[in-house]
Order: sequence, then structure tokens, then C-alpha cells
Amino acid sequence: MSTHFTHDIGVQRIVNVGAAQLGPINRDHSRSDVVERLLVLLRRASERGVELVVFPELALTTFFPRWFISNIGESDHWYETAMPNEATRPLFDEARRLGIGFCLGYAELTEPDRSGARHRYNTQILVERDGSIVGKYRKVHIPGHETNEPDRPFQHAERYYFEPSPEGFPVWRAFGGIVGMMICNDRRWPESYREMGLQGVEMILCGYNTPIHYVPDPSQDILQGFHNSLVMQAGAYQNGTWVIGVAKGGVEEGVDSLGQSSIVAPSGQIVAQTITTGDELISADCDLEWCRRYKETLFDFDRYRRPEVYTRLTSQRGVIEPPRS
Repeated sequence: MSTHFTHDIGVQRIVNVGAAQLGPINRDHSRSDVVERLLVLLRRASERGVELVVFPELALTTFFPRWFISNIGESDHWYETAMPNEATRPLFDEARRLGIGFCLGYAELTEPDRSGARHRYNTQILVERDGSIVGKYRKVHIPGHETNEPDRPFQHAERYYFEPSPEGFPVWRAFGGIVGMMICNDRRWPESYREMGLQGVEMILCGYNTPIHYVPDPSQDILQGFHNSLVMQAGAYQNGTWVIGVAKGGVEEGVDSLGQSSIVAPSGQIVAQTITTGDELISADCDLEWCRRYKETLFDFDRYRRPEVYTRLTSQRGVIEPPRS
């Protein structure tokens, strides 16, 4: 599915963007198996004239935080210690040959720091059309739990396997505009969008793995698709930016996950969305100039924002209720 969606504003800055949704990746699938699937989607994107392909969160492996391994060192094989590496080099080479950039999510295990510690991050990189890595983003809002919860139907131990990034939400000049990244749970937090919005972001790239069943409150299960669209559409509109949300969906190792990968315009409208939970490519011509319609009117931050009265946003973490009379 390809969509041409622009507006009447005179000058245009069009980037043809593809959201490359993946279906399930099983535990026994190798990285080379997965990279072959990524290459199929990349070549399909090339045939459609796509300039930037966005892949999901943890696109190279199954969603391994659904299992708890007491010795975390035994999970090292799920992580990448370099990028590109032997397994992903064909993706980088083919993208450069085709002249297509891409965004890729994966688990990162860093080299030892000065203290000898190695860090584990949920990471996403942005790669330009010449194969150069423009930027790296590490997930800020880590959901789930830190300890083994064996009574769950499946674990969501992201807070065990990943540490939250201390780096915040940078943006980069790439693809003729200003591009930012976020990962999965970040999309639920308005601060993610606003941090990038205050840097003039024009396109936010977001990969996700979202189980349909939410163990802490199953009443939300039926609303997963609604909430997914709600947060991305609101974030796009309130910050005058395109948002590209890309899923790894379907039933993976017995866990059903949301698809509904979407390309959302600065107006908050969904201009393209997947219709399956498998490997599927959607694309749209995204006019970055459209962002100005919102950044220079309703959401002219310099004119209308009141940071002096938003002090709780950075001085307070949890809820502090008013005193009872």
C-alpha cells in the first residue's frame, strides 16, 4: 500500500517513507533468517521509490523479555555488540546499493566502560542512504518488571534486561528534515514527543512490540489498537510532526501482539496503516513542510507555551495529591 498525501502550502519537502512491519520471529529463527526478511521488505520498498524504511523494535530477534533467565549473562546472545555486524552487513550493503536509508531496532550490549561495566539498552539506529549511521537512540521509558513473576502467562521483564537511557530524546538533521526516534512504550508518554517537538522535530520513527494481553489489567486488552493510535495521533498533532509507528505483530511464541503499523500526519490523521499482522510494507509521501501548518499556528511554542507554570513536569516524578481538608 502506498499513499501520496500532501497539502496546499506552496513549497514541499517530500520524503517517501515506508513502514516495514514484521510478523512473528520465533526463538529458533537465526539472525540471517530475519535479515533475509528485512531484505525482502527493503527491495519491495525500493520498487515503490521509498527513501527511508522503518523496521520495528527488537527487529533481529524474538521478543526475549517474555522469558526470565536468572543468570543474565546467559542472554547475551540476544544482544548486538556492534552495528553493523556480520549478520546485518548484508542489510547495510543492500540499502547503500539501493540508495535507501533505514531505521532498525535491536538489543545492544555495550563495550565495557571505564569502570568495566557493560550496559544493556533497547536501541534504535537511523542510517542514511549512503549507509552512514546518522544517530543512535536508546529507549527511555522501560515498561514491565525487574524480577521473575512466574505466575504470569508470559513475562514482560524489560526492566530486567534493559536499563533506561540517560541520554533523552535527541534529534538529527537527515533526509532533508529533522528526525527523532522513540521506542514502543515511549510513544505512550507525551514528554517523548514534546522533548523532540521543542527541537523542531518533523518526523518521529517508532518501533514497537505490543502484546494484546496486558497482564496487570486485562480490561485494556480490547483497547490496545485504540490506545496505540490515540497516543501517536495526539503526539503528531500536538507537536506538528509526522509519526511512523512500526510493529512486530502476530502470534510469536504463543503471545499475540498488535500490528496496525501506521504513518501519521502532522494533522493527527492516519494516512497509511497495515491490514495484517505479518510482514507487510506500507508507504506514504510525507511532506515535511506540512509540519509548519501546526508549528506556526496552534502549536507555536514560543508564542503560547508557559514553561514557568509547568514546573512539576521536571521537579516531580510521581503523583502528589492535594492535602485533605
